[in-house]
Amino acid sequence: MDFNGKTVAITGASRGIGADTARVFAAAGANLALLARSEEALRELAEEIGGNVLTFTCDVSDYSSVERALAKTHQHFGGLDILINNAGVIEPIARLADAQPGDWSKLIDINLTGVFNGVRAALPLMKPAGGGTIITVSSGAAHHALEGWSAYCSSKAGAAMLTRALDLEERANGIRAMGLSPGTVATRMQREIKTSGINPVSELDWEDHIPAEWPARTLMWMCTDDADDCIGQEVSLREDSIRQRVGLL
Repeated sequence: MDFNGKTVAITGASRGIGADTARVFAAAGANLALLARSEEALRELAEEIGGNVLTFTCDVSDYSSVERALAKTHQHFGGLDILINNAGVIEPIARLADAQPGDWSKLIDINLTGVFNGVRAALPLMKPAGGGTIITVSSGAAHHALEGWSAYCSSKAGAAMLTRALDLEERANGIRAMGLSPGTVATRMQREIKTSGINPVSELDWEDHIPAEWPARTLMWMCTDDADDCIGQEVSLREDSIRQRVGLL
């Protein structure tokens, strides 16, 4: 896949799915804007992949921080073609009776409001150019309640509805809005889940999780014309048909 001349912004880019997504887009020739809270991890990733890369130490729950990063990206590269809303956290993992209100709200601010902030900051940059692609990393947890995950499930359900609202309002303006439900992925988040010992997901073995490269390659495929039939929908990487189209099988 050739993304020479295309500009891609990725939130939560310092590790896991975000970092592997940066690697695959860089290999395809894209200009990259990498957003995350860890300045050191971003710098190391940028040095690793080389090419045209900007890094921004950014908390997605802070709209002004996201807006500044995307505006500088647009100014530097002359456009913004793709936004990958990947930033997300799993903590607090706690039953409702034990969850701390501040921790619960902080997760919502990152996983849900953070997605809105990315969308809101990207639209004024994409629409004058005729459109762009905005993909949010979703989860099966958006559709199924899991013990101890009330905050995470609620945030992902909200983000999935936000994707549908974005498609409803902006498809006619050239915005390709989609979600990706990757399944369980071998990232640090899965280690946090394992440590919690709550609900069946924590009982999975490490070998049960797919590598982060799989959702990364899927996200890149979703930015091509071949995925146009998925616009407005949530793509599930659990489906063999999707894996085949991406080239994972």
